[in-house]
Amino acid sequence: MLKSALSASRPLLLCSVWMVLSVVSSCANYEFASYYDGLPFEMENVSRPSIPSLEVCITDFGGIGDGRTLNTDAFAEAVDYLAGMGGGHLVVPQGVWLTGPVTLKDNIDLHITPQAVLLFSSDRSLYPIVETVFEGLDTRRCISPVNADGAKNISITGGGTIDGNGDDWRQVKRSKVTSGQWKSLIAKGGFTDDRNTVWYPDSSSFRGSVVSDAFNVPQGMESDEDWESVKTYLRPVMIGLKNCENVLLEDCLFQNSPCWNIHPLMCRNVIINNISVRNPWYSQNGDGIDIDSCEDVLLINSTFDVGDDAICIKSGKDEDGRRRARPCRNLIVENCTVFHGHGGFVVGSEMSGGVENISVKDCRFLGTDVGLRFKSCRGRGGIVRNIHISDIVMMNIPTEPLLFDLHYGGKSAVEAVEDGGAVYDIAMVEADETTPEFRDIYIKDIICSGASRAMYFNGIPEKNISGIFVEDCEIVSDRGADIRYSDGVTLKNVRIRQSVGEGFVFANCRNVTMTGCRDASSDGTVSVKKYNSSDVTVE
Repeated sequence: MLKSALSASRPLLLCSVWMVLSVVSSCANYEFASYYDGLPFEMENVSRPSIPSLEVCITDFGGIGDGRTLNTDAFAEAVDYLAGMGGGHLVVPQGVWLTGPVTLKDNIDLHITPQAVLLFSSDRSLYPIVETVFEGLDTRRCISPVNADGAKNISITGGGTIDGNGDDWRQVKRSKVTSGQWKSLIAKGGFTDDRNTVWYPDSSSFRGSVVSDAFNVPQGMESDEDWESVKTYLRPVMIGLKNCENVLLEDCLFQNSPCWNIHPLMCRNVIINNISVRNPWYSQNGDGIDIDSCEDVLLINSTFDVGDDAICIKSGKDEDGRRRARPCRNLIVENCTVFHGHGGFVVGSEMSGGVENISVKDCRFLGTDVGLRFKSCRGRGGIVRNIHISDIVMMNIPTEPLLFDLHYGGKSAVEAVEDGGAVYDIAMVEADETTPEFRDIYIKDIICSGASRAMYFNGIPEKNISGIFVEDCEIVSDRGADIRYSDGVTLKNVRIRQSVGEGFVFANCRNVTMTGCRDASSDGTVSVKKYNSSDVTVE
């Protein structure tokens, strides 16, 4: 029960934590103004949520931070109290706070102090199955450990840690762990597939994999009982925010999610500042952040070290995404570092609602499978356009620093390479609303030290990748650029130091202009190979 001291007439400061309420009052004092300098598109200033000054502490609702006591009820009571008071700050002090899901409401800041860990229980019964969107489709998943739906003015701050206890949920591919790690998984029990290549934590997880397509969405679920039978497979996104407005994630560490770490879905006015996101490298679908059908987003000063795509931009998948028709637009990404991930900055593959007006600057990708990754496939639809990327430093990229792939089939770029390269000629199909389109993308000032292939554009004949501008790039790689089914490509001052083969290969391309480009040719010029390509101009 709430202590009597906590009342509407007498709110008390229950934790010795200093809070600062920052509200943007004018453009002159706008703290993020520098990120808008020279922005190549119009975008509203993203402002911090306005949180009332009232503070309460989880301990005053019976919370115990010993890592063993379940605090689900304490968090629910605290949130309800703040909501009834018009909002405020819920302070989580030093300790390990074991809990089930926490649902945020209007005008509430979840303030996790630097010495605090919010640890989510692996008890499946605490996570009801709810209607949501995952992998771009309308479906059901277990509710997110931290969740909100339709909330305004919410934040997670304080510098503490949120841990999703993901190892108790995730299936694991044998190829992604050491022999010792695999033996440890087997010793825990669970199930493996017939080929002993994937471990599942229980029969529910295994059954879910059997009835799901390649993108983790179960098929043929007709009743609540059907969904419950695959519950573990429906592992939750750790931070799930849907239809929210005025959102702040700042200073905290987010780690060990059962699935994607952070998923703002159809949100507006979002700030992600100075956060760290970690998942084990073997974590299946262990994305860093998936910004999905959102508008006016600022992602800055953050680090990612994850098991799947790190910074990923989405807008729905196939018919569900086209019907939803919620593009992801007006997004600034700046001063971010990615240590590991399938892609450093990624658009797709769920982009059926469209993606536009994106600025990415001053980022480092240090060992990601791909650097800049654009992916989709026939059937998606959607237009990706007006993307501006500059000042990116990469090193130790196993595949390509720059990849466009309109034949994405669910595998990582490394796995796709292992399966063999694609053929030059692809049969054309009739373009319609299901045809994806990537165009008007500007990339400059890229440095990459160490890659397998300098660039790979893998387009489709009915709707070529078009209007791609790449300027002032230095790439050291095993092989040169391989550009296919592309129209209107401009390469300016692109230098590729490849170990073997030609610097640039164009297959089924047209309207290509190369100015001031160089490769590893001994005569200081540039080597170009053309296959069924026209209007390739080298200046």
